[in-house]
Amino acid sequence: MGSEGYTLAPVASSLTLSQAEAILDHTLAAAREAGLLPLAVAVLDAGAQLVAFRREDGSGVLRFEIARGKAQGALGMGISSRMIRDRLRERPAFQSAIAAASDGRFIPVPGGVLVLDEAGRAIGAVGVSGDASDRDEYAAIAGIQAAGLRAEPAEPVPGWQAAGL
Repeated sequence: MGSEGYTLAPVASSLTLSQAEAILDHTLAAAREAGLLPLAVAVLDAGAQLVAFRREDGSGVLRFEIARGKAQGALGMGISSRMIRDRLRERPAFQSAIAAASDGRFIPVPGGVLVLDEAGRAIGAVGVSGDASDRDEYAAIAGIQAAGLRAEPAEPVPGWQAAGL
């Protein structure tokens, strides 16, 4: 019971803080091991609410918004931001409409990766920004998987190491 005589009911989250922090830790560890530039990593739950965020020293000031936009775009469309880029490449007007509908939280380049439960349902998303988009995506996938969760896409694009800015 609360101090006013009522009971507070905890709100369930699709992705716990502990899971989000593990994803952050593993994503940044994978980035350091791969020699990536300083990253910003945003972890959102299935409702696109920010669960955890970390920005490495040296990361640009817009990296939070970009990382969040990659993750939120993936959640909003139900596919990774790489798939969004590939599917909407020839549809710039639709991309602009989505960006407007999401108040700008839609970044259609790799680095937004869905976090899946055992049944294949999206329980959140990770957005990474700071290096080349394919390298950002690699770090997100590696972090999700090292945290014991499933990532969509499950594998980085072949040749991600050679991606240029």
